[in-house]
Amino acid sequence: MTPVRIVIFAKAPVPGRVKTRLIPVLGAAGAAQLAARMLDRALAQALTATVGPVELCMSPAPDAPEWTGIPFPAGIDVSDQGGGDLGARMARPAQRAVARGEAVLLTGTDCPDLSAARLRLAAAELAGHDAVLYPAADGGYPLLGLRAFDASLFEDMPWSTPAVADLTLKRLAALGWKVWVGDTLSDIDEPADLLRGAIPGFRVV
Repeated sequence: MTPVRIVIFAKAPVPGRVKTRLIPVLGAAGAAQLAARMLDRALAQALTATVGPVELCMSPAPDAPEWTGIPFPAGIDVSDQGGGDLGARMARPAQRAVARGEAVLLTGTDCPDLSAARLRLAAAELAGHDAVLYPAADGGYPLLGLRAFDASLFEDMPWSTPAVADLTLKRLAALGWKVWVGDTLSDIDEPADLLRGAIPGFRVV
């Protein structure tokens, strides 16, 4: 069976640089605290899923001072996102994984609904499909899984718009790939999202 690597993309939880749309509600420090808690949760769920290696793809690079003092669980790989837009930063680890003979689940840290059970389901479905995707309520996607790599899935994409998931599915269809689409999930990006998404260990005050 093809091993499945979970790659989690994350920015260092530095006040003023993460979750900026939540700063009016939480303040810069509170938004950074939430980002750190969501990163912890994403890593924990990925490790609990036990579908294969877990890689944290980091911005800035893993040895940057912004990551100093931030603990990570044992047993994860770390890598540098590098430059370029979101598509370029996602494409590199996806291509690396496929070149190693792995399938890959690409995720972020913004979706508390992306539980270990949903990660396991996505990995299981990827065994019989070329790609899997969980759409987000805002039109993006919190997870894209691939058994093969094609640059068209990452190039010239209107990231951070409601068109991303639909356009990705259209491009997958154009490739002739067999695709599984899971439940529509919710990210935490805007103040209203805080009312929907419960993060264990974090309280909005």
